[in-house]
Amino acid sequence: MTYDTGKQDDEDALLGGLRAFQSEYFPRHQQRFQDLVSGGQHPTTLFIGCSDSRLVPYLLTGAGPGELFMVRNVGALVPPYDGSQGLHGTMAAVEFAVLSLHVKHIIVCGHSHCGAIRAVYEGIPERAIALKAWLQLATDAVLPVQASPEPMRRTEQRSVELQLARLMDYPMVRERVETGDLALHGWHYVIETGEVHVFDVARGGFVPAAEAAHSGTGPYLPYTEPKGPDPVT
Repeated sequence: MTYDTGKQDDEDALLGGLRAFQSEYFPRHQQRFQDLVSGGQHPTTLFIGCSDSRLVPYLLTGAGPGELFMVRNVGALVPPYDGSQGLHGTMAAVEFAVLSLHVKHIIVCGHSHCGAIRAVYEGIPERAIALKAWLQLATDAVLPVQASPEPMRRTEQRSVELQLARLMDYPMVRERVETGDLALHGWHYVIETGEVHVFDVARGGFVPAAEAAHSGTGPYLPYTEPKGPDPVT
């Protein structure tokens, strides 16, 4: 009996990766993993990112095991809280991260050359029924132009802003943002340069991390009570 060589090579590569993790990486970090079992996980950040294989959250953030709670989907999209998209794992992950893990930060991270955004412009295969419905969550970010590098970049960034705004419709997110216990961050990762642009609502757009004063903001300026007139003396 013979087997497809390419398939066998792929399977061997996966098995080799598992063995390398257990024999090389795990022994160096064994105590950390044991602590995460005995003490539980206490990540401070929920990372909502695209499923794209070129986006590697641990490399971007420098985080280690137990530091990021992650949910990834096609396009880094957030379904509306009104349930119009039906039951969804991303919605459940947001609820769990905020209500059970009490994360302090939520990052929405899009990226350059996003296949999901390009598909919204160029069309989706007829057989991809779920994908077609899912990508409706990005249509409000689309520009009325032909797909080309600059409109694609702008749409990718507009989509991140749209997801941040949608997160603010989640009651538990809005409550904690308004009390200052939770911060939202919008990121756009440029694969070919390694640069991450962070959303700055005060500046009205995305700023390279190298020039930014912070790691990004949510979609709205924080509300402050209007200052009343000075007392009459």
